[in-house]
Formats: sequence, C-alpha cells, structure tokens
Amino acid sequence: MSFFREEFIARSAAVRVRFGPGVRRSVAEEMEALGARRALILTTPQQAELADEFSAYCGGLAVGSYTGATMHTPVSVSEDATRLAGALGADVLLSVGGGSTIGLGKAIALRTDLPQIVVPTTYAGSEATPIIGQTENGVKTTQSTAKVQPEVILYDAELVTTLPVEMTVTSALNAMAHAAEGLYARDRSPISTLMAVEGLRAFRDGLPRVLANPEDTSARGETLYGAWLCGTVLGQVGMALHHKLCHTLGGSFDLPHAQTHAIVLPHAIAYNAQAALEQLAPLAELFGDSNPGRGLRSFAKQVGSPMALRDLGLAEADLDRAADLAVANPYWNPRPVERDAIRKLLQAAWAGEELAV
Repeated sequence: MSFFREEFIARSAAVRVRFGPGVRRSVAEEMEALGARRALILTTPQQAELADEFSAYCGGLAVGSYTGATMHTPVSVSEDATRLAGALGADVLLSVGGGSTIGLGKAIALRTDLPQIVVPTTYAGSEATPIIGQTENGVKTTQSTAKVQPEVILYDAELVTTLPVEMTVTSALNAMAHAAEGLYARDRSPISTLMAVEGLRAFRDGLPRVLANPEDTSARGETLYGAWLCGTVLGQVGMALHHKLCHTLGGSFDLPHAQTHAIVLPHAIAYNAQAALEQLAPLAELFGDSNPGRGLRSFAKQVGSPMALRDLGLAEADLDRAADLAVANPYWNPRPVERDAIRKLLQAAWAGEELAV
C-alpha cells in the first residue's frame, strides 16, 4: 500500500532523540552539549524520588527540583514552578515523568524559553510534540508553538519496567490515539502516515509482550519506540474528534487523561470510519477487522484496558453537557460533528458498549 499524496507538506523538528537501556545516566552529557549547567528537575509528587536519582546523574549540575506537576497542567501550578525556575537561575529544564510532568516543563518553557531535556516514564508521547495544553477555570486550551518543543528526549527502557500494568495499557492506548487520528488528518503527509502505521504496529506487537513480562527491556523498548513515533505524528498533523472529546472530558470533568483516551479511542474511530475508511485501512489491517473501531476495541479488551467512562467517575447526567461542550468550537473532523451523534457516542463510551454506527 502506498501512502503517496499529490500535494503535502512535511514538518520535522530539530530534536535529539536517544534510545537505550540506561541512557538516563547520560543526562549530564546532554546538558553539557546544550551548554547548560543549572538544571531544574521536574516530577509529580508520586515520582518525587526520581528527582534525587536524577540529581545524582546531573553530577552537580542540578540546582533544585519541583515535584508538584499534576494532570492537565493547571496554570497556577505552572506559574508557581516558573517562579522557582527564575529564583534558582535555572538554564535548563529536566522533566522526568509522563504527560503531567512533560506538560509542566513545556508550560515553563513557554514562559521562559528555557531548553528542555525530557526522560519519559510513560508512553504519552507529548515529549515529541510542540503542543501544550493548559487548564484554567475548568477549561483546557491547547496551542502549538516551537517554544515548547523539547530539545532532547532520552528513552530508557529500564525506567519504564516498573510502570504498573494498568498505567502501561492506558498510556499505550493514549499514544496510539495520536497515530490513529493521524491517519485521516487533513494535513497528513506520506511520512506522518508511515510513522503512524509503524507506531501502531510497535504497540500491537510490543504491548502484549510487556504484559507477559513487564521487565522485558526489549519489549519495553519497542513500546517506547511506538510512543516516539505516535507522539511525532501528533506533533506534525492536526488531531480531530477523539482529541476534542478527551480534552473536553479531561478539562471540564477532571477525568484522568490516559484512561479517558483509552476508553474513547475505539468509539471515535468507529464514528469516523464511515467517512475515512480508506485512510483507516492500515489500522483495520493491523488489528484484523474491517471495522477499525471494533478492531481497536478488541485489542483494548485483550490488553485489559478500562472500557467505560462511568468507571472513571463520570455521571450519566453529565453526558448532555459533555456533548454540548464537544460540539462547541469543534476541531476539523472527517465526519461532520453532530450533537445527537456525539451524544450517542458518549453514551456508548460511558456504558462501555460498542458504538453502533
């Protein structure tokens, strides 16, 4: 199958990417290559012990840590961390963690233009993008700017061997959503499509191996490879309905990011398949089902993904408001975003049922 298009624009950011078990111990080398000598280390409260570990790897080049990163990148937290970066005279941000920590590093970079070194501990993929989402007063907004594109990414398979199985699964499906929507993006290129297909394949093959043996660094490395590819797709093309729904549910109802993506993905793909079946053909082939949404749903069940939004705490009474918010200022989408159809999609996702289209 050829992914050639008669007209396209391809973009590629200047990012240094290193893969390898143990590569996290090279962080001081990467700082010196950037000409940086005063790192502010960022983590979540749950991963605060990593700040001490990475301070040692910095070899005296760390000036402090901020361990308050949290979901959906609240503006108040970002401004607090930015003040600390200024007070310490930090000249580089070292983000160690998943989407919450990476988002905080981006938010500080947006305000200060400091360079970033990112060491992912999940498969979120946001480290590979120039996209930042921030939440204020219950509303999550996103923008794309080169100011928040990390300069260095270190993918260390050893660092994710202890990622809990449930988080492994939801984080992987979150990453896969970037590639799945990249397949029908209106600004896709042959290169972004190639990366999307390879990223989805890496997760299809690598994730079951990780679940069979979470300490298998080869399998973990393949899933990190998938995360990088899927995240790079997210950074190159526009997203559509799936991401709009997840931003709405996360920002307005405080649902957990990765779990929400994992649950919504098969429904959003099923919704769009009738308008983008040709573009989604590689996904259908990868997961062995002519209905790509159903194929993704089967894979999600196979790997033990959460399946219902109600299990995340979303009330059925909130679905009408969620539908209203989702159709307000909609992202471009291959299928028209219609309120009644979106309400039906949300009902199926809430109940954990297959979307009938």
